[in-house]
This record gives sequence, structure tokens and C-alpha cells, in this order.
Amino acid sequence: MKKAAGQVQRGRGRPRCFDQEAALERAVLLFWDRGYEATSLDELSAAMGISLSSLYATFGGKEQLFRTAVDRYLARGGGAMDRIFAEEPTARGAVRRLLETAADEFTRPEHPSGCMIALAGTQCSPDARPVQDLMRGHREAWHASLQARIQRGMEDGELASDTDAAALATFYVTVLLGMSVQARDGASPESLRAAVEAAMRAWPGPGAPLAP
Repeated sequence: MKKAAGQVQRGRGRPRCFDQEAALERAVLLFWDRGYEATSLDELSAAMGISLSSLYATFGGKEQLFRTAVDRYLARGGGAMDRIFAEEPTARGAVRRLLETAADEFTRPEHPSGCMIALAGTQCSPDARPVQDLMRGHREAWHASLQARIQRGMEDGELASDTDAAALATFYVTVLLGMSVQARDGASPESLRAAVEAAMRAWPGPGAPLAP
């Protein structure tokens, strides 16, 4: 007999008759809104519409569920940063598009404001250090990707050869993460786009490296 869509069966026990993808999506939204440590297992169970035993059996507990939720959150963007950096012909254009996209995405009313990677694991107790390390690793990957795009701009002659690519990447990652905090505080997409315009005025031109 063919299993109904959304049903998950494990071993010889009773099938868990719930939509695993829908339950995971609700977990993403809760973690995104409240952060890792401020979200309790009871709240997750209620939001996902499943029992605690089903949560553990299916997702492996709170930390593993959070890791799965982070993967799902990142998949939402479909590799947006890499795509933007590949499509835009200049590093400046790539950074502008990245920030403008963030201004829109961070303020959409259909999901929690801001960025889950920026907000959901910044303040954790020692017991949750692996979660904090996970999120920091994703942010460091963003910095590395941005620095690589800036270095490519230097190789193309768009930026002076003595531009401090690491410092410039740090500046624009700081802008990106700061926009996430501003969005959580209620900033409008228009105000964030105005911040993008201000940040882009700091972009160094050929022969004008970022000042120390």
C-alpha cells in the first residue's frame, strides 16, 4: 500500500502522520523570530503541531532541529550571494545589489524581520556554544565570499591594487548585519535603501584604496 503524501514511517512502529516539511518551516519561523535559546522545546512542539516525542524521533532534539532549520533558511535564498556575485559584472555592482536585496528581504511582512543568521545565535550560554559557532561560521563564509569578489574587482582593475580587500569586506558585512538589526527594530525598506546609498558612497574608486 502506497504511503500518503507527508507521512513519515520509521521502523516497525506507528507511522508519524504529519507533514514534516510544514512542521520544519514553522520551526524555522520560530527560531528566526526568537533565536535559539529563547525558543523552548514546548513552544517548538506547539508551533510545529507535533508531540515532543515526535520532535525528538524525527529531528533529533532542539540543536539538531535548529541546524536543520538553518539549512532550510539558507536554502530559501538559493545561493543568492553567490548568484549575485557571479551575475554582476563589477564588484561595486555586486555589493550594491546584495545590500539592496537584503533591504527588501529583511523587511518582508510575511516572515520575521531581519536575518536569521545574524540574529538567531549571537547571544548563547556556554552550553549552546556549538550553535554560536555554527552561526559565526556562516557569517565568516559570507565575509570570505565578499572578500573574494572584491579581490576579483582588484584583478579586473576596478579597484586599486593596494585596496585592503579584507577591510572593505568587513565594512560591507558590518553594514549588512547592521541592516538586519535595524530591520528587527522596525526600519522600513526605504530607510534601509537610504543606508545602502550612504554605504556605497564609501566605495573606493580606482587609485583610491580604502583609507586605513
